[in-house]
Amino acid sequence: MAERPQVLFINGDRIGDCVMMSAALPILRRQFPGCAITMACGPHAAPLFRAAPGVERVIPLPKKKGGMHWLDLYRQVAGTHWDLVVDIRGSSIAWLLRARERRVYNRAWETGQHKVEMVSRMMGADHTADPEIVIDAAAQARADQIIGADTRPIIALAPIASLPIRSWPLDRWAGLVEGLKAEPRFDGWRIMMVGGPGDRDAAAPSLAAAGDRGIDCVGQSDILASAAAIRRAALFVGNDSGLMHVSAAVGTPTLGVFGPSEWWHKAPWGERGRIVAAAPERGTFAPIEVLGVDQVLAATLALHDAFIPARQHPVP
Repeated sequence: MAERPQVLFINGDRIGDCVMMSAALPILRRQFPGCAITMACGPHAAPLFRAAPGVERVIPLPKKKGGMHWLDLYRQVAGTHWDLVVDIRGSSIAWLLRARERRVYNRAWETGQHKVEMVSRMMGADHTADPEIVIDAAAQARADQIIGADTRPIIALAPIASLPIRSWPLDRWAGLVEGLKAEPRFDGWRIMMVGGPGDRDAAAPSLAAAGDRGIDCVGQSDILASAAAIRRAALFVGNDSGLMHVSAAVGTPTLGVFGPSEWWHKAPWGERGRIVAAAPERGTFAPIEVLGVDQVLAATLALHDAFIPARQHPVP
């Protein structure tokens, strides 16, 4: 029996990039049937790939001073003769390893396409593949533990982002929660905050505003369990962040709140993705503080009306 094709996939450091670039995985499985994929990525994103089909090994790659993380990776993968090395980061390591074929990211490809479209092109696919997140039993069990047996619908909110310029002010997130509580469409809904261990302060005002309708899913699980919790939500609203991309990838209708970043390059992917942007015209930029509570609430109501069946709307 022929040996399985060996593929090294050097993915991004941040969760959002890792999710978008996961569109390469179904392409790899078609192009290299039966392949064994080794995934190297940022440590916070690593749990996303533990149940991914074809991924046999996940190497968490925390950044180190002087680029020493690349030396760490080289030591772990240099002994293999790879059939393919895919390098999303465009590093030099792909050229130092023994490989029959290399596909290395180049910034020259950034011509205004969405990142998901760009990685599909990089992989030589004849169509654009979708990002994928596979939820395992452990992640689902943890999400169920956090959410509980209550079957009322949930809207998930992620008032966090990796950069301050991408973060809608915390008092406005709390104002959005107050608006949702007062809106008849969301009568009886639970309001779930999601985030990582370092996001508790950012989520605190919104959790306080949610009161007894709130669900605290901030820093209580790894990213795959957070994905499972978001998949149980009926809707998601979040800053331009990794959790926004996670939500889109698991199929939850997703509203991304964008400030001065390229929403056309990294909007939540798919037919269930929507944006509300400080500068809604492509190629223009404005600070995220331009967006008021009323604007984001209106966009949230539009998301609700687009994806929640009419029979669930309250009768006037």
